[in-house]
This record gives sequence, C-alpha cells and structure tokens, in this order.
Amino acid sequence: MKLLIDTAALIWFLRKDEEISARAAGAMEDSRNQVYVSAAALWEISAKAATGALVAPDGLGETLSQDLEAVGFRILPIEGRHAEEVYQLPRVHADPLDRVMIAQCRLEKMTAVTNDPAWSDRRYEISTLWK
Repeated sequence: MKLLIDTAALIWFLRKDEEISARAAGAMEDSRNQVYVSAAALWEISAKAATGALVAPDGLGETLSQDLEAVGFRILPIEGRHAEEVYQLPRVHADPLDRVMIAQCRLEKMTAVTNDPAWSDRRYEISTLWK
C-alpha cells in the first residue's frame, strides 16, 4: 500500500506520542508499505517551528529529510500537477498545505494516514487510515 503521512501523524510518529493510533503506526512501520512524506508536511513543520508554534523535531533544517529516508520513508515533492489539482478539490478543508497533500493522495493513488476528519470527506475520493 502507498501511504502519505499527514503533518500531525508524522510529528506524533517521530515523537512516539500516544496521539498516534496503533493502526497508523503499524502501517507506517510495515515494510510492505511504501511510506511517503510530502514536502508540504516538511514545509508546515518548518513554518510552525520557526514561529515557535511547534517544537522542532530532531534534525529539522539539517538532516530530517535524510533521517526519514534512512528509515525507509520517501519524500514526495510538490509537482505542478499537484498544485493544479488543488483547484479541483471541493472546499471542505481550508488549510492550503493539507489541500496540497490531499491532491497528492488523489493523483498518486495513496492512502492518507491522518486523524483529521475533513480528509475523509467522500468528495475528496481518497482513502484514509487511522483507527
């Protein structure tokens, strides 16, 4: 299965936080799955950490991308077609970076690992995994 990890799930996974569901963590750790982290999630983490709204994960700004790739996660760049797909999305979710990741899920046929109920809206036509 191809998984795209949303920002909150990624942070909770990195921190080994109780907020992440056992099912989500298990899917992310399962070597049979292809696990992707969008550049949009890294962008969101960087922006929030820079303003003090979030404690930066280890390696942010230095090696976080490499650390993620070292454990088998793949970084998904934002392509022009992903940005253009945002225009096609129904106006369910207002967060622009979440909308980019939802567009990536649609175009790349990925399952989103997220606890955000807005991502599960049927009009997005994506699968989500959490509990």
